[in-house]
Amino acid sequence: MSTIEYIKGQIKKLYESNPNIHLSVKLMQSKTLVENVPVKIVGVYRNIFQIEEMGVTVRPERRSFQYGDVLIGRIVIQELDYTPPEPQNPKLRKG
Repeated sequence: MSTIEYIKGQIKKLYESNPNIHLSVKLMQSKTLVENVPVKIVGVYRNIFQIEEMGVTVRPERRSFQYGDVLIGRIVIQELDYTPPEPQNPKLRKG
């Protein structure tokens, strides 16, 4: 089983058992960091999963993410049993 399949399976388990999770998002392009936001998993699909922001009174916003976003640490789900690897810094390589 690949790491992506493991992550997808864990997200699917959360979706089926308790879809209310806490998400931290780090977007490198805009340098945005959102931490510990309560969201609900509303869909798990072959290549993506969808979340909906909780606590929004007017109209909850849905967002889609790829499982690879979790793999590389762009998205962290507190309830998920997965820790992304530390980023490699090519300037620190020996040899």
